[in-house]
Amino acid sequence: MAKLLNSSPVNLKIYKGYGHTHHLVVYGHLLQGNPTIRERFTQNIFYNIRHLIRLFAIHPIADARIQLQQQTTQLETRTREDGFFEFHWESPQELTAGFQSITVSYLDKEGKVLQEVLGELYIPHSVQLGVISDIDDTILISYSSRLFKRLRVLFTRQPHSRKTFADIVHYFTLLSVSHTTPDLPNPFFYVSSSEWNLYDDLTEFFSHNHLPEGVLLLNKIKRIQELGASGQTQHHNKQVRIERIMRMFPKQRFVLYGDNSQHDPEIYAYIANQFPQNVLAIYIRCVNLNKKAAAEKILKELNQNHIHTLLFEHTREAMLHSASVGLLVDDSLPPSK
Repeated sequence: MAKLLNSSPVNLKIYKGYGHTHHLVVYGHLLQGNPTIRERFTQNIFYNIRHLIRLFAIHPIADARIQLQQQTTQLETRTREDGFFEFHWESPQELTAGFQSITVSYLDKEGKVLQEVLGELYIPHSVQLGVISDIDDTILISYSSRLFKRLRVLFTRQPHSRKTFADIVHYFTLLSVSHTTPDLPNPFFYVSSSEWNLYDDLTEFFSHNHLPEGVLLLNKIKRIQELGASGQTQHHNKQVRIERIMRMFPKQRFVLYGDNSQHDPEIYAYIANQFPQNVLAIYIRCVNLNKKAAAEKILKELNQNHIHTLLFEHTREAMLHSASVGLLVDDSLPPSK
């Protein structure tokens, strides 16, 4: 925990919030020091290593006053030991779908504003379909089950050089407008075991690859000594975040995407059993052959509960399956090569 000096720079980070008129949520961190901004996207390994180390060389500020302003609503909370804070509230005004602006401020003991940043809330449209997806080894090639290769990619690549799985961008783009129109897109929630430290890099990766815009919900922030375990711990928190989405949108039906490198099959099975009316389909990318049989067994049991499931290796298999069960329109798919 950092001891803040009056002259010390402060980094007030706000992550994209989400919800609806009757339940809104936004998260953030308060850290000591200047923001870690990537000045350029380069293949220089030493620059990328230095940047990653800076993302984890953090000094959280605990027990600090944080204020949120959204239209006529003003709320206040305090940061936790790791600098994390969150707001949950109901808007007195009816909110329209799309993006709503908020202002979040860091206050001193007397209530003086020391730093102020703008943030936004995502209010999904009332549509038939929602998507909840993992990131690492579902969208982004990460080698989660291969320690040294995972660390090599993490240390040496940057958001513009990281690779997506073939066809995943096209597939998710089709899903974003499936049974709706481009001006009323289906909502996407990207829920990952990766830490909040990587939020800006992941946001840039999504933007650079033109993935559907959505809300990123990541894992507890890590310190520099924990960098080697990035994305490898506290998977239960991922389950909690998905449960929160389900409870917030009880009338929405979701398609869940993950992989079998870690615990997605077990987490998604739990979610499907807890919210059977909300889970329409579950897709698991097979990236670990040693865990293939276990994932097949879990999905087979879910399939008997009238939930569409598929264990797949190539994205096009999932696309064709989605078309066969009505999640996609057949004529939206490109012809086979």
